[in-house]
Amino acid sequence: MAPKLSRQVVVKAVTKFLAEYSRTDENHFMFSYNIYIRNETADPVQLLSRHWYIFDSNNSIKEVKGEGVVGQQPIIQPQEEHSYQSFCELSSDIGLMWGNYLMKNLATDKLFEVKIPEFQLITPSRLN
Repeated sequence: MAPKLSRQVVVKAVTKFLAEYSRTDENHFMFSYNIYIRNETADPVQLLSRHWYIFDSNNSIKEVKGEGVVGQQPIIQPQEEHSYQSFCELSSDIGLMWGNYLMKNLATDKLFEVKIPEFQLITPSRLN
């Protein structure tokens, strides 16, 4: 997935199909995704919350909202990066995720949204 620059905060996702945790014969497809968030601003920023949309090729869409990411509300210093890993289960072998983060500039106390660019979740067999 190409990185997305939003308000000088860059978000990039890298996905992986987890065959060992999937039960494809029962339509359970597990994926991991690593998210990399780079602060290109001159000020420290804090990730306060997330809002995800998860779509699979069965036309199912889930919406996920919550504080922080994986139990944290990280502060990202200027020119530094925060990364984390999470997981997603789909009922089909192909899907998409996208959304946004609510962030706070700690120097100005201003809130702003950072777009999470759309990225694909695809089993290797679908790529052939």
